[in-house]
Amino acid sequence: MMTDSTLLDVMRMRKSIRSFQKQPLSSKHIDLISQYINNEENLIGPFGEKGKIELVSVTNNVSDKGIKLGTYGMIKNPQAYLVGITENNKQSLLDFGYVFQKLILLLTQHGIGTCWMGGTFNRNSFEKEIPLIDKKFIPCITPIGYPHEKQRVLDKALRFAVKADNKKPWDQLFFDENFETSLTDAKAEIIKIPIEMVRLGPSASNKQPWRLVINANKTICHFFIEQTPNYSTKLGYDMQLLDMGIAMCQFDSACRELGIDGQWKVVDPEIDTPNELTKYIVSWKSTSLFS
Repeated sequence: MMTDSTLLDVMRMRKSIRSFQKQPLSSKHIDLISQYINNEENLIGPFGEKGKIELVSVTNNVSDKGIKLGTYGMIKNPQAYLVGITENNKQSLLDFGYVFQKLILLLTQHGIGTCWMGGTFNRNSFEKEIPLIDKKFIPCITPIGYPHEKQRVLDKALRFAVKADNKKPWDQLFFDENFETSLTDAKAEIIKIPIEMVRLGPSASNKQPWRLVINANKTICHFFIEQTPNYSTKLGYDMQLLDMGIAMCQFDSACRELGIDGQWKVVDPEIDTPNELTKYIVSWKSTSLFS
């Protein structure tokens, strides 16, 4: 149990868990999850789009409905899955990345292991388990359970394959007023920690597509995406928009933990981008600094 850890500690220690104990989730934790995902306020992101999260219990990878939810051997002993449901458009995906990451952090804080999965699970099996309506689809899931103390060789190999422990340095991700000048942690001042939490956040294949440009007095942070060409084309949706939602959640959650108030706005940043793959997403503006 890690409920005494601060949210910043949780963001620093969170990692993908693929091997779980055979111990079922406690009724206390089942209640915690159920109450959280049944509260509509927890399912609405910064753009106002509301997703849905379903809890699916499993035994030997078979759901209570008798549906086999295979994960091709990558996940061992999951006790349940949390299944994300939203619409396939830009704002819905950004919001859902934000919402799902917020839940991931809550579970991590309570000692429950998770693993973001966007392209390595059988969608058809989950769609049989959860019938979809109104143009909804399943962008991602996470297995959940209590982490196994010892990592399997496969777990370590997967982390190595996606370079999960190799995060890009600041000078590749964060910029000072424009894309020509890298931002150093010394110049980041009060938002240094929220920016670092973005850097530490999870992303599909650890591509880390987020690029942040900070204004001169550190009161506005513009979020851009540097897209990987054709990254998730075969899946029929832009998985990297989920990554940007995760980045927004990491930044916003850290600011709240530190007592830095701010709000999200879509503006014209008036910043030249370095290439056609880099596109503006949203801006965070402080409402508490230098007012």
